[in-house]
Amino acid sequence: MKKIIWSLATVTAIIAAASCEKETVVEIEKEVIVTDTVTVNPVETSITVSGDINADATWTADKIVVLDGRVFITDGATLTIEPGTIIKANAGSGVNASVLIVTRGSKIEAAGTATAPIIFTSFADNIELGQTAGTNLDQNDRGLWGGLIVLGNAPASFDGDAESAQIEGVPTDTDGDKGLYGGSDSADDSGTLQYISIRHGGALIGEGNEINGLTLGAVGSGTTVDNIEVVGNVDDGVEFFGGSVDATNLFVWAQGDDALDIDQAYSGTIDNAVVVQGGISDHALEIDGPEGSLQGSFTLTNATLIGLADNVENGEIADFRSNAQGTTNNILVTNFTGVGTDLQLSDIELDNEGVAANYTAGSLVFTNWEIVLPEGVTASSEVFNDTTDGSTFEADAATFSSAVTEGTIGADTSAFSWTYSNTKASLGF
Repeated sequence: MKKIIWSLATVTAIIAAASCEKETVVEIEKEVIVTDTVTVNPVETSITVSGDINADATWTADKIVVLDGRVFITDGATLTIEPGTIIKANAGSGVNASVLIVTRGSKIEAAGTATAPIIFTSFADNIELGQTAGTNLDQNDRGLWGGLIVLGNAPASFDGDAESAQIEGVPTDTDGDKGLYGGSDSADDSGTLQYISIRHGGALIGEGNEINGLTLGAVGSGTTVDNIEVVGNVDDGVEFFGGSVDATNLFVWAQGDDALDIDQAYSGTIDNAVVVQGGISDHALEIDGPEGSLQGSFTLTNATLIGLADNVENGEIADFRSNAQGTTNNILVTNFTGVGTDLQLSDIELDNEGVAANYTAGSLVFTNWEIVLPEGVTASSEVFNDTTDGSTFEADAATFSSAVTEGTIGADTSAFSWTYSNTKASLGF
């Protein structure tokens, strides 16, 4: 069809001329232009990761990363995670638990910031890109995925003096030696963990065996661990299995078992830590020592341990067990009441003869503890308990502890203003 295009003046002239004729009809054909239809696919806002990461990779903050099952960083690869990245893990238990594991010789470079933390959480969490918290889960939602495990080549003290062992949470029948940790390099470097929030983890992997929020297995001093938060984990908040890595600014809220757990001759320093117990929390601190002939001694300094009056088990302050060795200094304890149906006083306990002997020998040291006493307790020395009565621990308590009405020592809580816990619990940090 030939197109005919008239100007407005031409059309007007034709109509004027036609007005002299009777029954004249003027039809003006409009030009219609049809273009091709373009379909725009929606931008992908997530990626799913499973299996092994055996080459360098980067996770970016513009996509939610979905962990599906056990994800290993292997073969010397480095995983880089940008600030503000959200990692959501699918549900599952046993061998199907979703967990991120950094194997020996590989690295994770996850350097978040106070305004853009890196967040590990459950797939059920309704947190969205650009947010730092969802609205549908809280500290009582636990065990919805596994956790974060970092394995290194630093020394750890194992039974029988083995150089390495399989980390709890990684079964050998499915994952082989990818779960090994331990070695001879105390300066080993597993990468960087900074401004990391780990939420709602601790999936069951076997009877009585759950994954910690953050597991550090023989991690060396070349690794950076700084500003770590664990919320609502079924098992421990942060557990150190040997190694020599230093850790600063640790925050654990509403763990199911122990908040900070030390094992196998961990010999680093934990500086500035806060524990806020939840409704089912056990110990704020659980400390074990060497299992073999390799000796090692930790330092925990500047910590605030906050109990919860309506904890169904009432929670305990600290348990020093199994040849525990190390130094605790500048520790504030508050809001702990009693344990069990008879409300036995929550205590700081030496629970066997070996630990009592270490205290006597000076390899287990307590300095500058302050206790905000529960109602009815008149002396801080009542909180310190040598269950064997084999040392002067209880009598000495007056020399390294005091009772206060308001804490004057402990952690610098201003370091935790960035945390999800501070936002949700209105802690005022």
